[in-house]
Amino acid sequence: MEVTLHRLKLLRELRRRGTVRAVAEALHYSTSTVSQQLSLLEREAGADLFARHGRRITLTEAGELLADHADQILDAVDSAGTAIESLRDGSGATLHAGVWASVATGLLPAGLSLLAERSPGIVVHSVELMPEAGSDAVRDGSLDVSFVIDYSNYAMPRTPTLKRRLIAVEQIHVAARAGALGPEPVELASIASDPWILSDARSHFGRAVRIACRNAGFEPEVRHVVGEQPTAMALAAAGLGVTLVSDLAARTAPAGVELTPLADTFERNLSVAYRVRDENRWPVRRFVDAMADAARDAGLRRPGTDQPGTNQPETGVPET
Repeated sequence: MEVTLHRLKLLRELRRRGTVRAVAEALHYSTSTVSQQLSLLEREAGADLFARHGRRITLTEAGELLADHADQILDAVDSAGTAIESLRDGSGATLHAGVWASVATGLLPAGLSLLAERSPGIVVHSVELMPEAGSDAVRDGSLDVSFVIDYSNYAMPRTPTLKRRLIAVEQIHVAARAGALGPEPVELASIASDPWILSDARSHFGRAVRIACRNAGFEPEVRHVVGEQPTAMALAAAGLGVTLVSDLAARTAPAGVELTPLADTFERNLSVAYRVRDENRWPVRRFVDAMADAARDAGLRRPGTDQPGTNQPETGVPET
C-alpha cells in the first residue's frame, strides 16, 4: 500500500477535529479539497476508511487503524527531518512561526534581526493568526513555533504535546481619549460606568477583560466589539469609550489617546510554544532566545522579576 503523507495528515486531523469543515479551517483548505483528498486516501488504502451519514463523516475500523499508524508515520518523518537538520549544526534551517498583530509590529522585527545576526542560516516564515489558534497550529504541524498568551486571571488551555517558554510579562493599560483619566493609575471600578470597546467574549482577551471587570464588581457595557487593539484605541481616541491594551499594543497608540496604568492586578504572559519533541532543535532554541532578548530590549518585564527591560514605553499622551 502506498499512501501520500499529506493525506495521512488530513486523516489524523479529521480524527482530532471531528468534521471536514474543522479540518479545512485549521489547515486553510476548502472543504471540497479536504473531502477530495480523503477520498483519494481511501482509494490508496484500498479499504473503506469513512462512514458517511449525510454531511457527517466518521472513521470506520479500518480508518481508525490507519489513523493510529498515521500518527506513528508522521512523527517518524518529523523525527527524521529533525535528525537531518541537526547535522547542519547551524548552517541552515527553516521555521514557520505564528504571530498576531501586536507581536508582528512590536516584537517580531527586532527579534528576527537579532536571529539573523546570530544565526543567518535560519529562514523564518511568519503567519499572522488569532492568538487562540497558535497552539493548534503548532500541534498539527502547520507551524514550528507560535507566540501564545495567558492572562493572570485566565489561562489558555494546555496541550500535552506542546511546551511553552515564557519570554515576557505585559502590563495592561487603560486607553481613553486624551485628558479623560490622567496619568495616575486607575482601578477598573472607577471606569465601570463608561462605555467599553472590547473584543468578542469568545476571544481569550475579551474573556479575560470581562473576568477582570466582574472581579471588580461590574459587567462592562460593551458599546463597540472590535478584534484588534489598534482599532479599539482609534475608537477610544475619538471619545467613543474606554478599552484595555497590552504593552505591545500600546506602542501603536494613535494621537489623541491617553494610556493610563491599570491599578488592578491584571497582566498578560507572552510565551513561545513549540512541540515537546522539538525542545532540543537548535533553530527553535535560537528563535526563542532571540525573541526573549528582543522582548527585554523592547522594555517588556522579564519573567520572575519586577524589572522592565531597557526601553519601557512612557504612558500618557503620545507625541504627535
